[in-house]
Amino acid sequence: MNASAIAPVQFLQRQAASLLLYQSVLNDAPGIAFLNLLQALRHRDADGLSYLQAYGQWVKALASKNQSWQEHLLSKIIRDRNPFSQQAQYHKLADLPPALVAAARQDLQALQSLYECSGADISYWIQEAAQLALAPVVWYLESDQAILRSPQEIKLIATWQELEDWTEILADLANYYREFGTGIFAEYQAFRWQGGELVGILYPDPINLKELVGYELQREALIKNTEFLLAGYPALHVLLYGSRGTGKSSLVKSLLNEYGDRNLRLIEVGKTELKDLPSIVEKIRNLPQKFIIFVDDLSFEEDDDAFKALKVVLEGNLTARPQNVVVYATSNRRHLIREFFADRPRPSDNDEVHAWDTMQEKLSFSDRFGLTLTFEPTDQKTYLTIVQHLANQAAIKLPAEEIEQRALQWATRHNGRSGRTARQFVDFLRAELAISG
Repeated sequence: MNASAIAPVQFLQRQAASLLLYQSVLNDAPGIAFLNLLQALRHRDADGLSYLQAYGQWVKALASKNQSWQEHLLSKIIRDRNPFSQQAQYHKLADLPPALVAAARQDLQALQSLYECSGADISYWIQEAAQLALAPVVWYLESDQAILRSPQEIKLIATWQELEDWTEILADLANYYREFGTGIFAEYQAFRWQGGELVGILYPDPINLKELVGYELQREALIKNTEFLLAGYPALHVLLYGSRGTGKSSLVKSLLNEYGDRNLRLIEVGKTELKDLPSIVEKIRNLPQKFIIFVDDLSFEEDDDAFKALKVVLEGNLTARPQNVVVYATSNRRHLIREFFADRPRPSDNDEVHAWDTMQEKLSFSDRFGLTLTFEPTDQKTYLTIVQHLANQAAIKLPAEEIEQRALQWATRHNGRSGRTARQFVDFLRAELAISG
């Protein structure tokens, strides 16, 4: 490239290097590929291969994320976890240190320069540098092909894109951080605790509340408790116990799809990870989001460390219980700790003076949940109601009598009457009818 063409490349490199707080915006694959591309354009390459390879890596990185360069930068800025975005969650902009605000303002000016570097500009630079007859394909996406965003994020971006000076968005951006958080909690709604850290779930279960019928009283109680949590009032820990296949887990997971846009987050914790519960709670304490810690199929063995950890979270200790966290657990057992007849104290036992007290503590552990919802076995009427509801949602065009007859035969031959069996039957029937025409 000639000197006049290199000047804008050098300018962009300086802007990227000047970032004080938002460096991590450029730390993922598209950002690194962009910096490598600028660096490649700075050096003379007689064959032009390094230019083309660097450009290809940049386009591939953006295509793999299904984002344009501009979309990618805005997403990273909105979700970036840095000293400014973290402190903005807890303080108004006017209360933040002036130097921190000034650093954020400078970074937004630098990032605006990177944002205004279009794919067409870079394609032209590659054409000139490699002396190509035709410019490389310009990577871009139409607005309706971009990643899905929340209504609040769409509103912020719409305001942002109308500004000629990005520093004017600073107050709105700080308000967004305070209301919706940053980092992984702004990027994902569902998480799994794995290997001592939270891992975002890109494709959470799409189950929706409107798909669930039966057990209306239990559903309304859980919804009401969840709305208490979202409104900032003390909410109760909940145990959902009862027969298998009655929709306990589906009901909890459906809450995320109902209230995710109201800042609800769901963290799934496996039984083997329950010992980490106090650490998980401390990580999310005081964040603007509301959290449901979801424990599926809960039960304990004798002297289980997980029992002690969950007891601390349910009952608390010297540390105050956070108002933005509740535990929703499902179980097929009313008494969560396995008990054997040998465990029951007898007059001849001399191991423990107050053995009955110990046994009662085990048996009453489920009472430590503030709200217990019982799911009785599904009777035939409820089972057929669920089947018809799911069949209507699946647009299955068969007489109701035929559907019911087939559903009863399916329950007899398979797993008995339950909401899970109804779902399996309707899924099979829909596929069967589609294939048979």
